[in-house]
Amino acid sequence: MFSLKGKTAVVTGSGSGIGAAIADAFAQQGALVYVAERDEASGQQTVARIEKAGGAARLAVLDVTQESACREVIQRVLSENNGRCDVLVNNAGVGHVGTILNTEPADLERLWRVNVLGDYHLCRAVLPSMIERKAGSIINIGSIASVMGMESRFAYTITKHAVLGLTRAMAMDLGSVGVRVNCICPGRVQTPFVEARLREYPDPQEYLKQLVAPHTLKRMAQPSEIAAAAVYFASDESSFVTGSAYLIDGGYTTGK
Repeated sequence: MFSLKGKTAVVTGSGSGIGAAIADAFAQQGALVYVAERDEASGQQTVARIEKAGGAARLAVLDVTQESACREVIQRVLSENNGRCDVLVNNAGVGHVGTILNTEPADLERLWRVNVLGDYHLCRAVLPSMIERKAGSIINIGSIASVMGMESRFAYTITKHAVLGLTRAMAMDLGSVGVRVNCICPGRVQTPFVEARLREYPDPQEYLKQLVAPHTLKRMAQPSEIAAAAVYFASDESSFVTGSAYLIDGGYTTGK
């Protein structure tokens, strides 16, 4: 079940956190994974870890805000794999804390360029090959902020709503040609980024309680729990799933 053997996948923002967990899980299931990461050192660490575990991975240094760079990476993947890129995971993303009143235009533009235009650039680059082959799975990493408003996350909520809109629009347009597009919407996930944020607070344990409290399961997710869903959406077993907003939120949105 959920074998990815023979598939080629690109995972953005896969130097750490959710992206790294997805890259690891894809490789464990037999995929050749292109670790598309802006930070070369962290991307190489993911590649080395996958190879040490017996998987196949290649590094692709990528800033998703650069359209030409996105095209070049996808073209490289296609040229190295007989025109195939079976799976694209748009995971790269950034956040911002603030309401509309303390979110500057530059803040909103930064999040838009990474969280939305990055997905747009890569989808535009890979879709012609997927359409030609009448096959492909695009997995966008959204958030609970894709389906609800979040306090003091003005720019983040806007952009993650847009990621879900992008997902649904593409699913409508591409279903007839065999390309599936889905969105995974995690709650709070215990990534290195979140752990670093915790250490910035005078009382990390108290802040951790605040982060955990809205989840019915009373904990944050582990990156591997998000990766498990990505494996499903990348696999042939999800062949009748497209346009989905798949919540992995520990009950955060229950009752909302």
